[in-house]
Amino acid sequence: MARSANGWQYTKGLHDLGNGCYGYLQPDGSWGWSNAGLVVDGGESMLVDTLFDLKLTRAMLETMRRAEPKATARIGALVNTHSNGDHVFGNELVAGAEIISSKACAEEMIEDKGAKRLADFKNNAASMGEAGRFFAEIFAPFDFDGINVAMPTRTFEGTLDYSVGAKTVRLIQVGPAHTRGDVLAYVPADRVIFTGDILFIEGHPIIWAGPVGNWIKACQLMIDLEVDTVVPGHGPITDKAGIAALKGYLEYIEREARRRFDAGMPVLEAAQDISLSDYSSWGDAERIVVNVATLYSEFSGGTAAIPGIGELFGMMAKLRHDRRQ
Repeated sequence: MARSANGWQYTKGLHDLGNGCYGYLQPDGSWGWSNAGLVVDGGESMLVDTLFDLKLTRAMLETMRRAEPKATARIGALVNTHSNGDHVFGNELVAGAEIISSKACAEEMIEDKGAKRLADFKNNAASMGEAGRFFAEIFAPFDFDGINVAMPTRTFEGTLDYSVGAKTVRLIQVGPAHTRGDVLAYVPADRVIFTGDILFIEGHPIIWAGPVGNWIKACQLMIDLEVDTVVPGHGPITDKAGIAALKGYLEYIEREARRRFDAGMPVLEAAQDISLSDYSSWGDAERIVVNVATLYSEFSGGTAAIPGIGELFGMMAKLRHDRRQ
């Protein structure tokens, strides 16, 4: 049975963090297998993120209702930590909840056009060559058809303190970083934080938006908080050591990508050339392609355009294939 360094078991389902805080985990944490959180107090509840499709989200909600039947009979608030589908596609199942996100997250959700784009990609994968095969492989377990994403009903910028019973949940916007509108959900009284995809544990992060400096600052912010228990967007429950490891990774790839950018090396060649030996136990190493592409755009002041999603998936597919040889 998998167990993280700080003693938490990495098993699917609801994990009681104590005093009304819960983490819901989905091993192995790779593409689409995200985590969520629950905070309850005084018969009230806040859900932190939904899952990648309706079946998965429905099963999660049923598990939460068994654990906290009174508080979750009607979930009062849902926080979306960012706009990616594996954290928002189940929103419609949390009927009546106030859906809270950063303003930038809400705008990005509208631009993403719900689940339709992913459903179209998946349905047309056979005609998309290597990129399509990779997309179909990693997203095979998920059903994107028939999803009508419920959008945020309340947005904020900066910070927002939200009361769940007598307990305060502090929402802290740290994006743009992973996406344009990333948010942390911090429960100071319980020394618990739900990070969304600002943390990937035992897996390579993916920088869709940047700048990387914001992400590094977000890691330092979490390290400076009074926190013992950290529920990442993907991977096992961790502590500040997990935050520090992710921060170190981001600092490393920023340095290495900069050297190759200055040398005029193309994105894919740079991604192939950067050694990831210190992170060989982390999954989804192909994401280095997206990270290098986003960093190159940042280094150029935006003049080096980030390749389109199809091209990025094609390059990731090639790198994944090459590393398996």
